[in-house]
Amino acid sequence: MSHPAVSPEALQVAITTIRESLDSASRDLPEDLFLLVSSLTPMINVDLLIKDSAGRNLLTWRHDRFYGPGWHLPGGIIRFKESIGSRIAAVALGELGVEVDFEPVPLHMAEITHPTRDIRGHFISLLYACTLRIPLDEAGRFKPEAPRAGDWQWHIGAPHDLILQHRIYSRFLEAPCPA
Repeated sequence: MSHPAVSPEALQVAITTIRESLDSASRDLPEDLFLLVSSLTPMINVDLLIKDSAGRNLLTWRHDRFYGPGWHLPGGIIRFKESIGSRIAAVALGELGVEVDFEPVPLHMAEITHPTRDIRGHFISLLYACTLRIPLDEAGRFKPEAPRAGDWQWHIGAPHDLILQHRIYSRFLEAPCPA
């Protein structure tokens, strides 16, 4: 792919403008800037494998322009200078409204690339075994007649409509609770 020539000076002005417009890179980036960064470097994210005492998997419904409709494991991209534990806690609170305990060593690490996507097309994903500290709020339970992004549901195994990128976790979804 050919790139138009940009002078080093013009590039430095653009970088300076971006940096001056940010409060802190450790907080959420504006959407356009996040998408730019995701087109330049792999993103590192955590995914939460949460099982109940019956061995069912907690998944949330997703429906967005990048992944379409389907089930996925709760997860999120680690922010600059953010610890993995802090990101796991933020995902659990933000996506599920609860706190979790988690094993400090990931169950799995995977590199996920999308062959044609230039934005959000390369991830290093870390899968962590987690347990809920308190029950989930029933208001967030998935209702098939009115699906909402972010709603949760317990699943036995991997559902047929698990998003493509999370099929790498199928063996963990089929397995009993990690010891």
